[in-house]
Amino acid sequence: MVENQCKARPVKAFIMSDLLTKFDSDATNDIVKVAVVVVFCLLYLEYVDTEYSLWLSWFLTPVIVTFLLPAVIIVLIYVSSIIFHLYRLYRLRVVDGVHNDWRHAARLAVCALWDAHGWLWHGYEIRGFENIPDGPFLLIYYHGALPIDMYYFIARMLLFKRRHIHTVADRFMFKIPGWSSLLEGLCVIPGTVQTCAGVLRSGNSLAISPGGVYEAQFGDHYYKLNWKSRIGFAKVALEAKVPIVPMFTQNVREAFRTVGWLRGICLRIYAATRVPLAPVYGGFPVKLVTHVGTPIPYDASLTPETLQVKVASAIEDLVEEHQRVPGSILLALIERVYEMPKKKKVQTNGSCHNGVAKQNNFPDKCDTDRSDVDPVKSDVDSVKSDVDSGKCDSDRSDKKVS
Repeated sequence: MVENQCKARPVKAFIMSDLLTKFDSDATNDIVKVAVVVVFCLLYLEYVDTEYSLWLSWFLTPVIVTFLLPAVIIVLIYVSSIIFHLYRLYRLRVVDGVHNDWRHAARLAVCALWDAHGWLWHGYEIRGFENIPDGPFLLIYYHGALPIDMYYFIARMLLFKRRHIHTVADRFMFKIPGWSSLLEGLCVIPGTVQTCAGVLRSGNSLAISPGGVYEAQFGDHYYKLNWKSRIGFAKVALEAKVPIVPMFTQNVREAFRTVGWLRGICLRIYAATRVPLAPVYGGFPVKLVTHVGTPIPYDASLTPETLQVKVASAIEDLVEEHQRVPGSILLALIERVYEMPKKKKVQTNGSCHNGVAKQNNFPDKCDTDRSDVDPVKSDVDSVKSDVDSGKCDSDRSDKKVS
């Protein structure tokens, strides 16, 4: 066989040289040129060293894996949806043996799945459980590239506190095939101010991410808030007269990230279609710790704008206290086995946590905590600023089940 291949190589080499000659002289048609190149590549592939191909596949494997791991989360979401479908279809058989409410029984099964994943893959923890009020409250959280921390938090709250948290999601979530039963069963809504306030007044707790899909796609490992002028959540809290609980999950941006070099293209697409298309990579088994801050009590004297600044400052304080900025995937992985305390920065009088002086007309926020000003983002800012005053701004937020 080897001898035959050796004899065949001069013939193939002659054919390749003849094809190249024809490519230079006779190939005037583009289709002919393409055909010649394809045949040339097919003949040339035999001369590529097998070891080089193995090395190339070994080299690219980590890159491929980082884009395939997020698919595991999608699979888990569809498994959760299937669980709800099964409980609904066979509720007459399982209800008697499980629970009077088949939706609650399905929630428990789904939450057990997600809590197990969080415990095994991320060593998930919640710190500050004692800050959660007994009655209804509005939970405001920082939105990662994927809100994986909210999945875990909702699961643990239901399993260990027997409290189910309603959530607000972007409207595009309800258009994804197969997710309707899951969103309905987990009480996910694309709420307006009135519907969100109604959920709270009925005695339920509600989770909102003011940054939403925008913060998920275009945030980074510097953990700056991308809320812009959204104050809908503040209107909800004031109308329902409930406290606001700030929440932040350490290393959530190290678990999943978005591709930064496609940011400009994704911004333009999102501004035109409102469809989040920024590619997500990661799924790294980093340590995730959710920190629940001190509740901000209802205060009728506050305006929505003032309350928004107060809540933003509370979340920024959680980031400053617990998150290493910029985030590091390697250090977040090390924290699975050894928790490294964050070094405290020296604060100066008249400066905020990152040492940047506060603006006089915006005393509770730093310049760096507002959106970066660049030509592409400025175009999108004008699109994002058309927030309907009668709607909860966070109905664009992406609390999901995805």
